This record gives sequence, structure tokens and C-alpha cells, in this order.
Amino acid sequence: MGFLSPAGELYLLYLSCEAAMSDLFLPFMAGANTVEEQRARWERKRSRTAKELLETEHKYLEQLDLVVTFFMTILKAKGTLKPAVLDTIFGPLESIYAASQVLSLHLERGNLGLALENFCQNLELYGHYAENMQQANKSLEEQLKKNKSFRRFKKLQETRPQFQGRKLEDLLPLPLQRLHQYKHFFRDLLENTIPDNAEYQKLAKTVKCVSEVSEWVQDIVRRRENTLQLRRVQKLLKGQKTQILVPGRWYIREGWLSVVPSKGEELKHRMFFLFSDIFISTKPCHPLHPLNSKKLACQAVYPLHQCVVDKVFGHTQSQGGLLSLSFPHKRLLLMSSNQQDINDWYRSLTAAVRKLKD
Repeated sequence: MGFLSPAGELYLLYLSCEAAMSDLFLPFMAGANTVEEQRARWERKRSRTAKELLETEHKYLEQLDLVVTFFMTILKAKGTLKPAVLDTIFGPLESIYAASQVLSLHLERGNLGLALENFCQNLELYGHYAENMQQANKSLEEQLKKNKSFRRFKKLQETRPQFQGRKLEDLLPLPLQRLHQYKHFFRDLLENTIPDNAEYQKLAKTVKCVSEVSEWVQDIVRRRENTLQLRRVQKLLKGQKTQILVPGRWYIREGWLSVVPSKGEELKHRMFFLFSDIFISTKPCHPLHPLNSKKLACQAVYPLHQCVVDKVFGHTQSQGGLLSLSFPHKRLLLMSSNQQDINDWYRSLTAAVRKLKD
């Protein structure tokens, strides 16, 4: 190998420096490409979500239009229903329909910012619609029973080809179903929008607003379902001595358990009901009783705030288990041959007692 000239040595030094600099900047260049690729992925997902939001909004509008055009508008003109009854059955549906038209128009034009602002201003309509739903269903049932002309009108409208076999009862819950869809659409849009985007803050505000109204609606539904459960249990009990429908009371669970007697007698099979503040023991009425053969007689009502719950056995994978419920003047030993069942009862009882004492 020959010796390099000073110029050759200098050139080799330059090449080695260039290679080193290239290696140094390569991760940054790769990082830059990765960031750009990530942004591109976000934008593609965002575009797909925005497209799906608009497409489903059009379908939602078509369905609302069936109710507004073929029911509300004609019923108002004909006077088949009194204005107060009409308002009760349909609630703020017309306003929800108008808000959806505006949202759809802004989305079509690509004005997401304006769409979000208008949408947030009208979100409370969905909460009011949910609050009215129970009374709306009750009023609709009443009119179908006693108003022959309305019953005939409803049946005729539902046979139109636009309805595709759907009934009015199928269409009225649509706004609450759509609210649930909005929650997912706007959350997905937010997740695929970069924070320095001008619409990011508006999307974040919209997601917060939708979540708050969704929680409001879910609370209405939970309270309604709880009231139905309380009424069902009240109807199951013989007589009215034990009042189940008490404000603030929540239904938790029910089921059969065996009561272990203190003096070696036979096990007593009883139906128990657990509520947020009381625990009720019942037994079936006589099967030949003319009025109460399918009802339950209340044996005892135990206040939960004075209760101490212990698991006597059932800690391991044994068959069934035994619970001890201690009250100031009474101790209950409850048994089940199903270990999962006794574990569920233990969790439910301890959670209810803890919540009362917190």
C-alpha cells in the first residue's frame, strides 16, 4: 500500500466526517419521517370519522323526518291530538330535528368549528327529551287506547313505504341512541386531531359537553329503571304494610337463601330483597290463597345502617357458603349451596352497608 499525499489524507478525513455527520442526523431524519407519517395516519382516521359522522347524520335526519313530516306536521294541521298531548308525546323532537339539519349543513360545507359551536348550544335538548320520555310513552299508550281516530291515523302512516315496516315506537327513541353515537364520533375526532389544530379546543369542549349530557341521560334512565324495580317488588308483596317506594331508595338485588335456625331446626328457604337502606326477608304465600297465591309475605325488614356482615365460610373453593348478618337485636345466618351466589351476596351487602356508613 502506498502512502497518501497530504491532499488525499485531507479528503479521507472529509469523507469520514461526512459519514459521521450522516449517521448523526439519520435518527433525526427518521424521526421527522415518523412524525409526518403519524400525522398522516391521524388525518386519514379523522377524515374517515368525519365522513362517517356526516353519512350517519343524513340517515338520522331521514328517520327524524318521518316523525316530523308524517306525524307531527299532519297531526297539528288535523287537530287529531290536543296541543298539550302532542307536546307530551313528541317533546322537543322538532327542535332536535332542526339542530340536526344545521349540524348536517355545516359538516357538508366542512365547517367543523361552526358545527361544533351550534351542536353544543343545542345539546340540552337531548337531556330534556330523555326527561320527557317516560311521560311520552305513557301518553302515547293512553291515546292508542282511547283515541280511535289517532289509532287509525298511526296505523295508516306506518304502512307508508318510507317507514319500511318501522313503527312510531321504533323511531321515538332515536335521539337518545344518536346521543350515544355522538359521544364516540367526537371522541374519535379529538383523538385524531393534533393539539395545535385550530379545532382541537372546540372538539375537546364538545366531548366534555356530550359526556355531561350523556351522564345526565344515563342518570334519568337509571332512576326510571330503579322506580320500575321498586314498583315490581311492591306488587310482589302481600298488602301495603311494607312500603318499598321510598324516595332515595335504590334496588340492588334479590334471590333465594336458606336461613339457618339457631336451635337446630330445619333450614328455612326465604326470598330476600336488598335495597340501598334495608334488607327484606319474605316467604311465599299459600299456593291456594284466592288473592295472594303468587305473592310474597314480608317476614322482616332489617335496617342496613345497623348491620355487620361476615363470611363464616365460603372463603375457599368449597361448595357454597354461609353469611352472618348481625343487627342490634337479631343475628341472621344465611346459607347457599352456590359459592358464586354467596360471594355475590357478600359483596353486595358489604358495599351497601359501607356506602350507608361513609
